[in-house]
Amino acid sequence: MKSVFQSIQVLPQNELDLLDDLVTFRKLKKGELLLTENQVCNEIYFIKKGILRSYFFNHQGDEITNCFAFENEFMASFSSFITQNNAEENLQALADTELQVLSRESLEKLYQLGIHWQEIGRKLTEMEYVTLQKRMISFQKLSGTQRYEELYQNHQKYLQLIPLQYLASYLGVTPRHLSRIRKAVL
Repeated sequence: MKSVFQSIQVLPQNELDLLDDLVTFRKLKKGELLLTENQVCNEIYFIKKGILRSYFFNHQGDEITNCFAFENEFMASFSSFITQNNAEENLQALADTELQVLSRESLEKLYQLGIHWQEIGRKLTEMEYVTLQKRMISFQKLSGTQRYEELYQNHQKYLQLIPLQYLASYLGVTPRHLSRIRKAVL
């Protein structure tokens, strides 16, 4: 987590070192839930090792995977974290996962320290917004094959760890169609 904050290049080292006392560590086993629907998200997770997915159930009761987060990425139910309303999604480990955890309370303390931490928060929020917008636009502009190819280019080493039905749901295709896409791409 410190390396990501450091890469944004706004924090002096003494402020960055404040994370040492505020960040906690957590390990999850494959399949373990980190957050469930109707809980309030009070933590942001940084993935040191493993994969997390975010999913929900639609009006027909189908499980829809809406997000994956990989090593060196952040994950949370961001709308719940910000609004303090109940989460509308579940967060689950898809492999044994190691996390660095920053509580909402700790983040608020950092924001109170001054402009550097507020700028970090703004930049991370902007990055999350851009990621969300790219995903939304990809469903309107790209085919399922193109979305898979993009995921393959960026996260090839993880794709074999993600069950086919989760990957298909995330890409907006059927598992059968995803099998055909994988054969064509590989």
